[in-house]
Amino acid sequence: MFKNKTEQEAREEIKAMVAEYYHAFKEKKVPFKEGDRITYAARVFDEKEMCALTDATLDFWLTTGRFSDQFEKEFAAWLGVKYAHLVNSGSSANLIAFSVLTAPELKDRRIRRGDEVITVACGFPTTVAPVIQYGAVPVFVDVTVPQYNIDVSKLEEALSPKTKAVMVAHTLGNPFDLKAVRAFCKKHNLWLVEDNCDALGTQYTIDGETRYTGTWGDIGTSSFYPPHHMTMGEGGCVYTNDALLNRLILSYRDWGRDCICPSGKDNFCGRRFDGQFGELPKGYDHKYVYSHLGYNLKVTDMQAAIGCEQLKKFPAFIERRRHNWDRLRKALAGAEDKLILPEAAPDSRPSWFGFLISVRPESGLDRNQITRYIESHNVQTRLLFSGNLIKHPCFDELRGTEAYRVVGTLENTDFIMNNTFWVGVYPGMTDEMIDYMAKVILEAVSVS
Repeated sequence: MFKNKTEQEAREEIKAMVAEYYHAFKEKKVPFKEGDRITYAARVFDEKEMCALTDATLDFWLTTGRFSDQFEKEFAAWLGVKYAHLVNSGSSANLIAFSVLTAPELKDRRIRRGDEVITVACGFPTTVAPVIQYGAVPVFVDVTVPQYNIDVSKLEEALSPKTKAVMVAHTLGNPFDLKAVRAFCKKHNLWLVEDNCDALGTQYTIDGETRYTGTWGDIGTSSFYPPHHMTMGEGGCVYTNDALLNRLILSYRDWGRDCICPSGKDNFCGRRFDGQFGELPKGYDHKYVYSHLGYNLKVTDMQAAIGCEQLKKFPAFIERRRHNWDRLRKALAGAEDKLILPEAAPDSRPSWFGFLISVRPESGLDRNQITRYIESHNVQTRLLFSGNLIKHPCFDELRGTEAYRVVGTLENTDFIMNNTFWVGVYPGMTDEMIDYMAKVILEAVSVS
C-alpha cells in the first residue's frame, strides 16, 4: 500500500482514511428529537482531532513530546501567562499547585504541616485532598447563593497566624469574588491558588483590567477531562507568571528532579556532571538528583495532540456555552417562584460549565423528586459535586480532630447539599435540546 511512498506521504494517506472514517461512522448526522438522551456534557470534536491523534500515534513517542510543547506554548499565549505545563489530570494539577507551595525554596512563605489553607467544603474533593494528605489544615468557609462561590465576608474570620494560602475553585464557570479574595491575600501575604478546572475561558475585570480566571492568582489549574470546556480525554494544566513557581512546578511534576532537561534530552544545562547536591558525591549525574519528593504526572503526546486541535475550537465553544446558558435561563424565568436560578458574579463574563438550579424550600418541592422526573425524561442531571465535603465517608476518621477547621455553620453549603442540582450547557447542545430540557424542568416543577 505504501510502496514507493515517503513516510510523510504515507502519513497523509493514513490521516485521509481516518478523516473518511470519522465522516462515515463518528459524525453526528441524525437531528435531535424530543426524548433523545441529553447528557450534561459530551466531547465535541471532528476529524481534525482524530487525525492529530493519529499523527501522534505514528510518531510513537508516547510520552510528553512535540505536541505537548506546542500546546503548552499556545495555551500559555491564549491565557496570557508566561508558563503553562501539562499534567495528566485536573486533580494532578491541583496536587502540583499545592505541592509547590510546600517547597523549601519559598522560605517563610512555605506551607508546613499544621499550616492552614482557606477553602470551601462545597466543591470537588481534589481541591482539598492535597492539603489534608500533606498534613496541612483546610479551613472551610461558607458559600453564597446564587453565585455558589466562597463567601468573602468570612475571610477575615477564617484567618489565623497559621494561614498561608487560599485555594478555591470557580464554580461551574462562575468566578468567585476575585477582587476581594486577591486583596485579602495581598493584605496578609497569602498564596492564591485558583482551581480553574470548571471555568476555563471565564473573564474577570478588576479596576478596569480584564483577564481570564486562573491568571489572577499565583497559580491556576485546568482540567481537560471529557466533560470539561475542552478535552484531551484525560489531562490538566498548571500555569503561573512566577519564575520560581514555574521551576517548582516542573520539578514536582517530573519526579521531583533538580534537572530541567526536556524529556529525551541530556545535559541541557551543560553541567550535568559538575554539581554538588545534598550529601551526594561531587559530580553525581544531575539527571538523577532529586530536590523534591515529586511525582510523574506528565501527559502523553497523544492527549496533547487532541488538545492542540481543541484549542483552535475553544473560542467558539465558549460562545456556544454562553448562548446555551442564556437561552436556558430565559426559558426558566417563569419558575423563579419555585426555583433559584443562577446569577453571574459582578464584573465577570463567565464561560459556563453548567446551569445550577436550587429548589426553594418554601415551594414544598423536593429536589430528588424533581431530578428523578428530569432523568426519567432522558435529561441527565448532576449535583454540585460533594455538596458538603465534610459530610462524606472520607471525613469519618477526621471528624472531631484537628485535621480541619470550620468557620461558622456552613448554612448555604448544607442548603446546596439538600436542594441544588445542575444540567449541562456544553457546546454540542442545539437550541432544540436546550428548549426540550427547559420544558422537562418546568414539567418536573409542576408535577412534583
